[in-house]
Amino acid sequence: MTKSKLLASVAFSVAGALMASQAHAQSAGGNDTEIALLKQQLRLMEQKLEKLEKQTAANTSAAAKANAKADAKADPKVTVASANAAYPVKGTIAPSDVVVTMPNNRPTICTADNQNCIAITSRVHFDVGGYDYHPNSASTVPQRLDSGENVRRARIGVIGKFLEDWNYALIYDFGGASDGFGGTAGVNGAAVGFLPGGAVSGIENAYLSYTGIKPFGGKLAVEGGIMDLPYTLDEASSSNDIPFMERAASGITATNIAAGDFRSTIGTRWYTDTFWAGAYVTGPATGAIHSASSVNPNGTTEQYGTFARVAGQVVSGKDYSLHIGGDAEWLIQPPHNLIANTQTLTLSDRPEVRIDPTTLVSTGAIADVSGAQVYSAEVAGTYGPLFFQGEYFWYNIDRTAFAPLSSLRFQGGYAEAAWVLTGETRLYNPASASYGGIVPANPFSLSGGGWGAWEIAGRYSTIDLNDQVGTAVGVAGGRQTIYTLALNWYANRNVRLMLDFLHGDIAKQLSPTNFTDTGSKFNALAMRTQVAF
Repeated sequence: MTKSKLLASVAFSVAGALMASQAHAQSAGGNDTEIALLKQQLRLMEQKLEKLEKQTAANTSAAAKANAKADAKADPKVTVASANAAYPVKGTIAPSDVVVTMPNNRPTICTADNQNCIAITSRVHFDVGGYDYHPNSASTVPQRLDSGENVRRARIGVIGKFLEDWNYALIYDFGGASDGFGGTAGVNGAAVGFLPGGAVSGIENAYLSYTGIKPFGGKLAVEGGIMDLPYTLDEASSSNDIPFMERAASGITATNIAAGDFRSTIGTRWYTDTFWAGAYVTGPATGAIHSASSVNPNGTTEQYGTFARVAGQVVSGKDYSLHIGGDAEWLIQPPHNLIANTQTLTLSDRPEVRIDPTTLVSTGAIADVSGAQVYSAEVAGTYGPLFFQGEYFWYNIDRTAFAPLSSLRFQGGYAEAAWVLTGETRLYNPASASYGGIVPANPFSLSGGGWGAWEIAGRYSTIDLNDQVGTAVGVAGGRQTIYTLALNWYANRNVRLMLDFLHGDIAKQLSPTNFTDTGSKFNALAMRTQVAF
């Protein structure tokens, strides 16, 4: 029975009682006792009515709470709007525990607070090309260079962070199929391992970096493991972003001494938007044989060295910037062959295209090396779509490990410039003190009408590995000069096609005391298909 019906029934009963009482009073002459009795009954009925109303309200509230609990169990996203609500109300849906995104088309999974992330990264550089090679004499080595193809890089791995400030990477490189000579080393006919330079695939990155310290308004990174070290401006720039298929030979020769890719290291760097400073202690590269024994006479002790770099933007604006810097590298302990009791170091590089793995200039194994130093200067800048960069290197090799020989000194450098025909510019990356790549303003699309970005570039590169020529203790490694022209098409931020034409001139003699011409000249045309994210 509802409250309104109950009140009506009570009112009707009271009215009837009053009417009966009135009739009775008239007949009995107005008996006051009966009237008082009726009033008492009315008060009792009012009290019962109040109790009944309270009980009804309590039952309604209990039913509402029971319904709310049942709904909450059925759907955990349902919430009660307020404590006094009679019925459950759906509130805001809680955010997911993870967020999946594709920055730069890189699959990335992060927690909702972006404190923890893991992403898949990959790059493939597939090269094809050919040489027009002309040795200067029958004494020239090699007599030919082979055209063909090379999977220069084929990397895949994961990068990420946890608790915001801990960064890590694990990347394996399956490439370099034509970057070295194959074969195995053996003892008494039994193979014991690959020859150095033969199997060049391996762990390219496996490091941990902490960036939670921010002194003096900058960011400090403390890191260690196997890394691509930011030594030299060219090496600090990603291979996905440089205007040419290969870096200049002078820079590669320097980084191979105690830095470069696949290098074990521990160190730190501090940087702001305009300044960068870093120093690292380095060890051997991955894959280096460093276990000398009677069954492995090619083994050596591990090498170690260090380097420091200071660089930054001295001028920057909306459409222009200027970068300068300086670098120093020290090979403190060269590899030591415990069986042969030798310490050697070789300076060399391929002619800035790696279809054929042959080096055209090389010092050979310099004996009795006790240490080495490399000093260099760097400059780069942008002015709208114009980009320019250059570095120069001075190499010093100490030869006092087992015999007091004079030091050797070599030098080399490069200068390059690039112009983006479609107007894009290269942005500065403060974390590595280098310039990034081109991101097309209008990615290629037949339906959308975009044609990507187009860039032309040129470079002059030289390295001189001759010293004390004419003496028995000199080195005649040769002098290499290469001119490179490049045309690059950036279809989008992940796909790039590159076309390089190289003209090289190698001036070299047979030995420090034999002036027989063993030089050469070559032209090379090579193309790269690049996919990276």
